[in-house]
Amino acid sequence: MIVLRRLLRSQQAGLLLIIIGLAVALGVMAGSHVDPVTGATVNNFLNSYTLIQTATDASFFAIMAVGATIVIIAAGIDLSVGSVYALAGVGMALAIRALQPQGVLATVGLAFGVAVSIGLLAGLLNGAMVVGLRVHPFIITLGTMWILRGIAFVSSKAESILLPEPLTRVAKASLGMGASLYPVPMLSMLLVSVAGAIYLSRTVMGRHVFAIGGNVEASRFSGLRIGRIQLGVYLVSGVTAGLSSFLGASFYGSASCGDATGYELYVIASAVVGGASLSGGKGSAINAMLGAILIVLIRQSIRTLHFDQNYEWIIIGCAVVIAVVLDQSSTRFAARRLARGSLRRESPEARPGAHSAAASSSDGNSDGKRREIG
Repeated sequence: MIVLRRLLRSQQAGLLLIIIGLAVALGVMAGSHVDPVTGATVNNFLNSYTLIQTATDASFFAIMAVGATIVIIAAGIDLSVGSVYALAGVGMALAIRALQPQGVLATVGLAFGVAVSIGLLAGLLNGAMVVGLRVHPFIITLGTMWILRGIAFVSSKAESILLPEPLTRVAKASLGMGASLYPVPMLSMLLVSVAGAIYLSRTVMGRHVFAIGGNVEASRFSGLRIGRIQLGVYLVSGVTAGLSSFLGASFYGSASCGDATGYELYVIASAVVGGASLSGGKGSAINAMLGAILIVLIRQSIRTLHFDQNYEWIIIGCAVVIAVVLDQSSTRFAARRLARGSLRRESPEARPGAHSAAASSSDGNSDGKRREIG
């Protein structure tokens, strides 16, 4: 009971309830089929293959959403994550083609190192331009979104580059769960989300991120190095995009300059649906992951129920707008409660003993007047 009570009071309770409710509704409405191998009746949605595939679909932009959420908490924005993904994948594929490493360990190590390094350099570029040029991050990352995508296009010559089989075997390792179940992306998503949550809630750097997002001027007067913190959050965002590219390209077996087109919208939507405030100072890595899962569940429900897939954009857009409106309403409600509480504390009538003191003062004044009259 205590664990359940704490869970219901947590930040993730609302999103978890929505995800569970949507999953149950899908399970009821999706119907079932007979497995040709085992002969058992299997639900079209609530089965191990579909659930892990849904988590896998969410994992590639959920990992990026963790980094983007950290940027948003610091009152920034990163529109370039999809282009970083594409450039990291292309760079990884070109490096493997040029160096042709032998063995699984060498191939995986080279691919991982190149993808994460490109993400780190892209994050460094974004952060240095935001801090050094003092231009709004929306403009900076909008520019780098096109620049990095263009570099990926030119360097790959617009071709899709196949990756060696050892990479695909690692990304599609079944880990003993069955031949058609690939939990590696899902487990990576969970690890990155937990690491992001620890970074934000258990480290000094994480508290500094919340501080500058909540009030940058107060943070500056407190002695925080604003530029260094801003540079750090863009580095984290770049690294998560590089890691996501490594997993995604390895899982699908190829990389091209068109990969992750439009992912920046899914990433920001995941962060916002997860409760991150675009004005800064509010957000959660775990909630960003749950927001990504919710968006993928919406997409999956459209496929499972055989609706027109063109409605996907409408539904996700409505979900983002509703999430922002609820966030703004919650912020205004909290501000009003805080203002009312401050007024009560400042009001003389609200202070303990204020009424009795005023009454005794009034009685004393009237007694003095009566003595003067007598």
